[in-house]
Formats: sequence, structure tokens, C-alpha cells
Amino acid sequence: QLQVAESGGGLVQPGGSLRLSCVVSGVTFYYYAVAWFRQAPGKEREGVSCISKSGSTTNYADSVKGRFTISRDNAKNTVYLQMNSLNPEDTAVYYCAADRRQWSNACYNTPGNYDYWGQGTQVTVSS
Repeated sequence: QLQVAESGGGLVQPGGSLRLSCVVSGVTFYYYAVAWFRQAPGKEREGVSCISKSGSTTNYADSVKGRFTISRDNAKNTVYLQMNSLNPEDTAVYYCAADRRQWSNACYNTPGNYDYWGQGTQVTVSS
């Protein structure tokens, strides 16, 4: 049975860094594209970043380009989101999602493209 589990959230000061991890278990991991989404209170869920099955394609929201980096380690069934230069606007619950329908070299930052979701991890950026 497929399970998605996020970890690595927490409280960080503005300008700081965090690394989120997403483990996708119970399946052959390299068949799945993976994405990170976030949702702040009172706001809609937004796509942050995604990575294709092959790892050759990554996409980022404009708001995080140059600050966040997504990567995957297929041997560990894990996708990472390295977040640098964090600011208070990055405060949200971060969700990881996985899906196998996408082409090998494609990924999309839209929630409707993902069937499997984790429970989320809270990221708070505050002084």
C-alpha cells in the first residue's frame, strides 16, 4: 500500500534554511513523479515544486525560484526540498504528493495531477 510521509518542518528565523523530506513507500518509487505543495491559513493550496520520475525535469513556483531546490534519491524512496532564504511568506503547511500517470520527463505543479498525498508538515518562519 502506497504511503507518503513528510518530515523536516519546524520554526526557523527569516533568512534561515530547512530541508523537507518526503518518503514514498510501498511502491516502485521511480514510477512516480513527486511534488511539494503548501497551504497557508486562509489561502488555497499552491504548487511549490515538482520533480519528474527520471529526475531530469524540475519545476518551481516563481515565488521560490532561486531559493528552493528539489531533488530525489530513488535508492531511498525519498524526495527532498531544500529551502533557503526563508521569509515569513513561506509559512504554511507543506504537503508532498506522488503520482505515476505523468510522463517520465514531465511533472506538474497542480494538485489535480496527484493522487497520493501526505499529511503535511508545518513550516513557520518567524523571528
